[in-house]
Amino acid sequence: MQSISPEKIFRGSGAWIKAIPHIKSISKRPLLLGRSLVTNNIRQQIYKDLLSENLDTHISNLQFDCCYEDLKRVKNIALKNNCDSIIAIGGGKVLDSGKFLADSLSIPVITIPLSASTCAGWTALSNIYSTTGQFIKDIELKSCPKILVFDHAFIKTAPKRTLSSGIADSLAKWYESSLTSSKVKDGLVQQAIQISRVLRDQLLIDGESAYQSQSLQNTSWCNVVEGCALTAGLIGGIGGEKCRTAAAHAFHNAITQIVSTQKPLHGEIVGVGILLQLRLEETKNNNKLANQSINQLLVLMKKLNLPTTIAQLGINVFENNNLQRIADFTCRDKSEIHFLPFKISQQDIIEVISNFERQEIKIS
Repeated sequence: MQSISPEKIFRGSGAWIKAIPHIKSISKRPLLLGRSLVTNNIRQQIYKDLLSENLDTHISNLQFDCCYEDLKRVKNIALKNNCDSIIAIGGGKVLDSGKFLADSLSIPVITIPLSASTCAGWTALSNIYSTTGQFIKDIELKSCPKILVFDHAFIKTAPKRTLSSGIADSLAKWYESSLTSSKVKDGLVQQAIQISRVLRDQLLIDGESAYQSQSLQNTSWCNVVEGCALTAGLIGGIGGEKCRTAAAHAFHNAITQIVSTQKPLHGEIVGVGILLQLRLEETKNNNKLANQSINQLLVLMKKLNLPTTIAQLGINVFENNNLQRIADFTCRDKSEIHFLPFKISQQDIIEVISNFERQEIKIS
C-alpha cells in the first residue's frame, strides 16, 4: 500500500486554530513532543490551547535526534499516561520521532512543523539516528500523519538558515528522481518527476526573494516554504521510493558518520550531496550538462549562504580516514547510491570527493 499524503492538511495563517476542533475529535489525551528551547514558547502556546479545550494534555521533550534510546523513553511516558495521540512540534527530527512513536503505538500523529527545513511533516517515513547524530536507517511507516498543521505564523519564527536548508533538500527531489526514475513507465512516477521539476524552477526563481524577506506578505516566501514542506512531501508520496532519494541523500547519510562541531542541518548536507552527485554524473555517466547545473546551483547556494563543500560543513575529509569512511558508507548494501543508473565504487566516491574538495570553486 502506498501512503501518499496526510489525511487532513491545514495551511496558511491561522491554520493551528482551525485544526483544533479536528484534533479534539480524534484525541482526548495527546502527548506533545518537542525539543528545542528556542521553540518552547510555541509548544507552551499549543499546550495552553489544548488545555482550554479540556484535553488531558501531556508534554515530553526529546534529548537527542530521532534515536532509539529517546524513542523508548518517550514511548514509556505515552503508555504510562495512556496517551491516544502524538502531537509532534518542531523540525524534521522531532517530526520523525513523533511519527515513529505513533506508528509503534498504533495511535494517530499530528505533525506541526516549525520550519520549512524538510518535508518530514508530510511523509510516512522516519530517519533513525544515533545519539551523536549519525544516520542509521530510514523506516517506512504504515501511514502518513493523520493531521498536518502548517501555520505560516509558526514557520515565520524559524531562523533563515532553516529555510535555505529546506530549499537545498527540496531541490534534491528533481536532481535525484529525474536521474533514477526517468525510464520508469509508471504514470504516477512520471507525474511526480514533473512536479519535482516545477518545484525546482520555483525554488530557483523565488528562493532568494523568500530567503531575504521572510514575511507573510511576501508571496515568494509563502510559495517557497509550502513548496519545501508540502510539495516536496507530495512528490515522495506519489512517486514512491525512487522519487525520494538517490546519490545526494546517500552522501548525506555517509557524511553524518563523521561528527562535525558545526552541526550542519540535513538540507545543508544534502545540498553538498547534490553537487557531488552532479559531478558523478559528469565523470561517470558523461552528462555534459552536469557542470552547467552545478554552476547554476552554486550561484543560488551562495545567495542562500549554503555550504558548497564538505569542508564548509566542518569536516576535513583528508584526515582521520574520513574519506574512506564516507566512501564505504555511501556504497554500503542498500544505499541509495545504488539507485543510480550506472555503477559506482568506493574508489569513484574517493576520487570525486577528493577532486571536488581540492578545487577552488569560483562563482561569477
